[in-house]
Amino acid sequence: MNLPETYQVAYIDFDSFFASVEEQEDPKLHGKPVGVVPIEYDKPTSLIAVNKVAKQKGVRGLMSVREAKKRCPSLVLVSQKPHLYEKYHQELLALIEQEVPIETVCSIDEVSCRLDSADKKAPKQLANRIKNRIRDKIGPYVTCSIGFASNNQLAKIASEMDKPDGITLLHPQKLPGRLLDLTLDDIPGVGRNMRTRLNLAGIGSVADLWNSQPKQLRKVWGNVNGERFWYALHGYEVRAQSTKRSMFGHGRVLPPDWRDFDHAFECARFLTTKAAWRLRRSGFLAKRYNLWLRLMDGRWAGEFPLDAINDNQAAIAALQALWFQARKDLPSSSEVKHLHVAFSSLVSMSEDDQYTMIAPDQERKKRWNNACAALDDLNRRYSKTIISMGPLTPPPGGYAGGKIAFSRVPDMEDFW
Repeated sequence: MNLPETYQVAYIDFDSFFASVEEQEDPKLHGKPVGVVPIEYDKPTSLIAVNKVAKQKGVRGLMSVREAKKRCPSLVLVSQKPHLYEKYHQELLALIEQEVPIETVCSIDEVSCRLDSADKKAPKQLANRIKNRIRDKIGPYVTCSIGFASNNQLAKIASEMDKPDGITLLHPQKLPGRLLDLTLDDIPGVGRNMRTRLNLAGIGSVADLWNSQPKQLRKVWGNVNGERFWYALHGYEVRAQSTKRSMFGHGRVLPPDWRDFDHAFECARFLTTKAAWRLRRSGFLAKRYNLWLRLMDGRWAGEFPLDAINDNQAAIAALQALWFQARKDLPSSSEVKHLHVAFSSLVSMSEDDQYTMIAPDQERKKRWNNACAALDDLNRRYSKTIISMGPLTPPPGGYAGGKIAFSRVPDMEDFW
């Protein structure tokens, strides 16, 4: 690893992205405190995003609507519009690319860019060009904070330091600098459990973290990632390790009139079908299906083994088996407040040969795969779900299977 002499990365983080897009899109919201709620029904319980005006009044994302209204009685609630956020995301990527190449799309509201020699010498000018282009082409309500540093981790930290609409530079030759003004909670990769482990190792501040040693953090983390973390924090150019996809899933909070078992099953079936479609589009098969239910007074979870599949028939059969078990285990009066379905133990389609030799009914499996492929092609041709395998009943509120995504950029097919 080498310690760069100057900035290498610009990390662009859009401020209060989802709520800012809502404010930009609707003139009636301009300058008002805005809170985004998950789905449309009479009494939303929590916020999933708020705009900059609402934050100034003490409102935060994930806060209960009741508490938010106490702090800001004029808060305007709007339901999420994921297709709109995806549209703005694509437009913003195109604008950024006109100024600097995007190296990594980190999430729907964060991107990392690799600097050329000219931009390394004049990072603030680059930041202002990006901001001006967004203001001219998108509008004044969608803003971004940009951090410059020698690697992604430090650039991400920098992008959070002067929000909103900030420009922050962490020069690798001038570290630790402003890092010492932060708390451990401000450092990406240090969650609650890791903070506890650091505290037990005698590290209670960013200054302690800075003055630690690579082997010490390797021991705290329990693997080489701790050592990589130390080098990144100290400005070294550490490239992110590639990760393998581990799960495809969807979840949904159910409105009060959908919390009985029959309606909850319809929602689970809909989400399972959506997740299976994502499996096929991404070229994966799954060997396990998982179902989690959060009840008004408890939880239930189940797992079902699969024969390396991604077709709807096998997926729904797995759901039915787990649902039957859940009905046996739980009182008939149970109310399902939230459910989540997921396919796990993934293998790529190219790895499927080893499973096809031992699967018990390959002809039947092939027929279902062909049927799903034909169904997908037809829906893709019309850019909407015009045919499904069995009933497909989305729950109230819209966007089931295509909800707001903080860590995943949704595909437009998710909204069909």
